[in-house]
Amino acid sequence: MATIEVERHRGRLAALAIAAVVIAVGVPLWWKTTETYRAWLPVAQINQLAQLQLQLSVEVEVVFARGSLSAEQQKKIPPSQTHQEAHAVDDSTRWRSSYETRYRTATIMEEEALNQASAEEADGALHMLSENPSGSVVIYVVPESSTLLSEAVSVYVGQRRTALMRAVNQMRGGLKEILDILETRIKQVLQVMSFSHSDITAALSSRVRLGDRSREGLSDSMRAFKSSPGYEVTFSLLNPDPSSHRLHWEIEPAIHSYIQPFLTKMAPVANFSLDSQILYYAVLGVNPRYDPALGAYTLNADSLSHVINPVEARLGSSAASSNPVLNFLLYVPDAHHSPLHITDQRRDPVPSNAFSSPRWGGIMVYNVHTDSDPVDIHIDMRRVMGVFLPQLRLMLGVQSTAPPPGFLIGPCGTVGLADWELDRLMWSRSVENVATAMTTITSLAQLLDQIGNIVINDNIAEQVSSAVASLQLAVGQLEAGNLGLAMQYSKEAILQSERAFFDPSLLHLLYFPDDQKFAIYIPLFLPMCVPILLSLLKMGSEARQRRQGQIKMD
Repeated sequence: MATIEVERHRGRLAALAIAAVVIAVGVPLWWKTTETYRAWLPVAQINQLAQLQLQLSVEVEVVFARGSLSAEQQKKIPPSQTHQEAHAVDDSTRWRSSYETRYRTATIMEEEALNQASAEEADGALHMLSENPSGSVVIYVVPESSTLLSEAVSVYVGQRRTALMRAVNQMRGGLKEILDILETRIKQVLQVMSFSHSDITAALSSRVRLGDRSREGLSDSMRAFKSSPGYEVTFSLLNPDPSSHRLHWEIEPAIHSYIQPFLTKMAPVANFSLDSQILYYAVLGVNPRYDPALGAYTLNADSLSHVINPVEARLGSSAASSNPVLNFLLYVPDAHHSPLHITDQRRDPVPSNAFSSPRWGGIMVYNVHTDSDPVDIHIDMRRVMGVFLPQLRLMLGVQSTAPPPGFLIGPCGTVGLADWELDRLMWSRSVENVATAMTTITSLAQLLDQIGNIVINDNIAEQVSSAVASLQLAVGQLEAGNLGLAMQYSKEAILQSERAFFDPSLLHLLYFPDDQKFAIYIPLFLPMCVPILLSLLKMGSEARQRRQGQIKMD
């Protein structure tokens, strides 16, 4: 009996020891080795950035030329003033514009530059004196009798970041009247050369829902592509009947002369890649109708939407890049449908014989004289690029807004883009990049918080932290008025945020729901846990029986 009791005691001790090892060592070891690795994320900073509070600061310099103010008025003008205006888009999105205006008189060299024969020449001469940083605006106030501006023009906006403003009779009054007039006219100049309320509202469209009335006012901005770190620009020549046309287009020199200077100036906004191709036996997919009144075939505006899909299947795209593609097609109609004209809603021929599709590109119809025998046709690339360049400006968001009454917008030069137009685009693109990156990072943080089983690797945490840091720097540079740095940091933020959001390690196949975990762990732990649990139950039953036996004996 003693031997049996000793064996039972040993069995109880062994069962207790095994249970203790499993509970004290096995369970923590299993928990630690099977837990989901989740690197630290700056959640507090992300939540703080979710409440988008932007301040856009513009440095404005007002230079008074000789004769625009009297000596007594010049003494009363303060050296600088700051004007701020708050705008609330919704409860979580607000922005504020800040104009810091500095006043001074023109130097001797600036006076000489303002004595040019025309406003365009004066704008070029002033640019030779000094180059203003991106985002800034310099306004030269010239006397009312100045011949630089015609009688119907009160403000001239040139190619650079300068504007010429005519002094008016009301500026002969007191100091308060002068400053009020200047403030009103400066706001009009800045809405043309920097940004307007509609520009920033359109840039924040990824965060807020716009009503029908707002969408009607932002129709021009909705034609442009969304902001992207890079774009692919493709020029295609469509020859539906090679047997009758031997087309020759000097696309490479044309791109080098007309498109490349424009894209080089746009380099702070995005990177661009250019390519071209010739497609034979490519048709538009819509049968033109013959118009006896015009003596030509026509494509009405209602049928233009059916032209793109059949052609797009032949264009192809770069599968190695996720950048948006801007397509520009030059179509030479065959002899059976020539000449071919594009007509508007009133059935009148479009002067450019071209049309553009929002966020896709443009198509131009190029008519040639056809004969029975095949002919060699050399395409006038200057005429073609004169159509494609304005379409490219529109697709990239360079908007040609109607200026206020009394404003004259000077030519944008051979490059096709004025300095202030680039600044205006950079303001809206910087805000759009910041808003998009904030939305991406906030959505990623909410996703990772809701699904606790997703693995967060160190590279994901590093990308998220870098995106948050770039966002903070971009917001700070916008507030400081450093437009170039703000654009750079906003591009880095959107790149890093999208790289983190679309990282392959965040795929749903890399984590397991709870039902899959039970299906995996039950066959492993059940055979081991059942004997231990039965031993513990038996030991508890024996202990109860002994306790009851002792009570009866007493």
